[in-house]
Amino acid sequence: MKPETKKIWKRIMAVVGIVLFLVIAILVYASWKVPHDTDAFVFDDVGDVPPCKVALVLGASKNLANGQSNPYFDYRIRAAKELYEAGKVKAFVVSGDNRRHSYNEPEDMRQALMKEGIPDSVIYLDYAGLRTLDSVIRMHKIFGQSSFIVVSQKFHNQRAVFLAQDNGLTAYGYNAEDVALGRFSFKTKIREKFALVKALVDIVLNKQPKHLGEPVHIE
Repeated sequence: MKPETKKIWKRIMAVVGIVLFLVIAILVYASWKVPHDTDAFVFDDVGDVPPCKVALVLGASKNLANGQSNPYFDYRIRAAKELYEAGKVKAFVVSGDNRRHSYNEPEDMRQALMKEGIPDSVIYLDYAGLRTLDSVIRMHKIFGQSSFIVVSQKFHNQRAVFLAQDNGLTAYGYNAEDVALGRFSFKTKIREKFALVKALVDIVLNKQPKHLGEPVHIE
């Protein structure tokens, strides 16, 4: 290999090394920062959750790719029911993806909550919850709530509460049961690490929801 070629490769490797170092450093920082700042606002025990008028249930697909029920979805529905039965909330906003006619997270959550005995009259659907950021900000801008409870797994609640706090909102997380570590849940955990970084980037760029719309009054 010619000396000039060696120099070029050394420069490339140096740049790659710096980029990898920065990526790892940001991942480590985000993985510390978000849980640290939200630790006092997310709860495993329903009795510890401060009461609020409304809970935001974050969307997930009802079924896995193989057709089996999605435990992340099922556990969130169960946690929402626990909040309602404990008298911690009076209404729910179910927020998720509905970009395709055949895929409707909010409606699936509404149906699941009704099967658990939650009255349809206290369930409000947010069809534009394309991302966690959108769901959180729309709780204030569309549904008029400056204080609310978020229902999801702990790692997701931490990110949602972090985003809410940055936007001047008061949010608490009630942690649904997590999913045992496996092939499916491992992929989710890895994606969440990068989602934490994306949350920090969104804050720096002052990212806003893709869709807003007319206000919705919650009784």
